[in-house]
Amino acid sequence: MPSDILTQKCSDPIGIFDSGVGGLSIAKRITEHLPNEQIIYFADSAFAPYGDISNQQIIERVNFIANSLINKQCKAIVIACNTATVNAIDQLRKRVTLPIIGVEPAIKPAAAISTSKKIGILVTQATANNARFLALVEQYKNGAQVFIQPCLGLVELIEQGLQSSEKFICLLKQYLTPLIAQGVDTLVLGCTHYPFMSDEIQKIVPNEINLIETATPVSEQLKRQLIKHHLLAENPATLAHQFYSSSENPTQNEIFSQLWGTNTNIKILK
Repeated sequence: MPSDILTQKCSDPIGIFDSGVGGLSIAKRITEHLPNEQIIYFADSAFAPYGDISNQQIIERVNFIANSLINKQCKAIVIACNTATVNAIDQLRKRVTLPIIGVEPAIKPAAAISTSKKIGILVTQATANNARFLALVEQYKNGAQVFIQPCLGLVELIEQGLQSSEKFICLLKQYLTPLIAQGVDTLVLGCTHYPFMSDEIQKIVPNEINLIETATPVSEQLKRQLIKHHLLAENPATLAHQFYSSSENPTQNEIFSQLWGTNTNIKILK
């Protein structure tokens, strides 16, 4: 049964979480699209990447984080993580009554714009093996060939702010080269960390390859849900976005601030 939730107010914050810094790509778009909304962002960096832990561990972490955000009076929760979405969103929606918005690879729009009908999807290993994700591919590929490319090691390097390093570029080329050889004309960034490597991808792939990410569809779906539940903040307010992490890594503030665009003050929550 869903857990009991206090009556939510339009002025309450939106909870957003990911296994690490990747979900900041979603959080930034939400604050741009919904400028009156306050957010609480949680990076579960002590357990990142989720692609390296079991399905049961992912569910346990998702439930712990959701409970923490509910305790902070969040009016909606965005799972800004592809791996967490495919592994844990269904059970979370059965547990809580808040609007829960997930992130899924943009297969349908990719299939709609692909002229070669060859689509590449960059994902974590856990997403690549997930039955829910594979079912979505079959449902929305619309006759296109879909090449699923697990990208081991990229999330860890992005978490360290090393997406421009020689090691990162070498790994990225390793994953992109077979997709280019297959003739894909559309590339889906199937992990919220991956938009932070868009510049590096575009230096490697041909100009005619389109990159598709999910930040805009997620923010639009969040807005629809807030309107549906009469929770949209319509009046400008003094916003104080909050940032939390489960890791005490001393370099986190620097990496968060770099990706967010302004200084952040991360608090530890375990």
